[in-house]
Amino acid sequence: MYSSRRLGDHKDRPYCVAKMNMQIKGLYAIIDNLLRPSVSDTEIAEKILAGGAKILQLRGKGLSSKELLRQAREIRVLARKAGALFIVNDRADIALLSDADGVHLGQDDLPIAEARKILGKDRVIGISTHNIEQAIKAEYEGADYIGFGPIFETKTKADAEEAKGLQALREVKKSVNIPVVAIGGIILENVVDVISAGPDAVAVISAIVKADDIEETTRRFLEAFKI
Repeated sequence: MYSSRRLGDHKDRPYCVAKMNMQIKGLYAIIDNLLRPSVSDTEIAEKILAGGAKILQLRGKGLSSKELLRQAREIRVLARKAGALFIVNDRADIALLSDADGVHLGQDDLPIAEARKILGKDRVIGISTHNIEQAIKAEYEGADYIGFGPIFETKTKADAEEAKGLQALREVKKSVNIPVVAIGGIILENVVDVISAGPDAVAVISAIVKADDIEETTRRFLEAFKI
C-alpha cells in the first residue's frame, strides 16, 4: 500500500521536478490524429497554439515510429516558439529524440522509473490513473503529474473505463501533492463544473480537435478558467 502521508515528504520520491509541475495548469490540449485525418497534426497544433494553449500533447496513435518522430519534431518547434509545454504520449524514446518536454504514460506503458532512465530528471513524466490507489502509487514512483478519468463518458478511447465523476476527481485531488489533470468527455458545456472540482488542469481532445474553428474553441476553453 502507498501512504499519502509518506508522499507528502518529497524526499521519499525518486525525483521531484517542481519547476515543471508549475506548468501543469489550465488547458491541456491533446491532438489525436485519428479524430480528424483530413487535417495534419501539425496544422491542428498550430491552431491550438494560436488559440493560446500552453500545454500540448501529441497522441499519435496508429502512426509509424518514423512518422511520429517527424511530427513530434515539427510540433516541438511550434510549441517552443509559443512558449508551450510539449508532451508525447506513450513513447519515451520519441519524446527524447524530438526534444519534447516530457512523456505521458498509460498504466500498461513503461514503468515510471524506466521512463525516467530514458528521459532524465528534468523532463516531465505524467501517467493516466483511474482510482486513488493508482494516483498515490504514481506520485510515490516519481510521476510529475497524473491524468485522472474518464470524468465523463467518452468515445475517444474504445477501451475507456467507466466514468468516474466529479466527486472522485475531488477525492483524488485531495490524495496527492502533484498536479492532477482531469480528462474524459470534457466539453465547453461542462468544463466550468470540472474546473470547480479543483483539478490543476483539464485535458480536452475531441471537443477541440473536431471543432469547426479550433483556434476559437481553444480560446473559449481558456476563458472558462477565468470565470
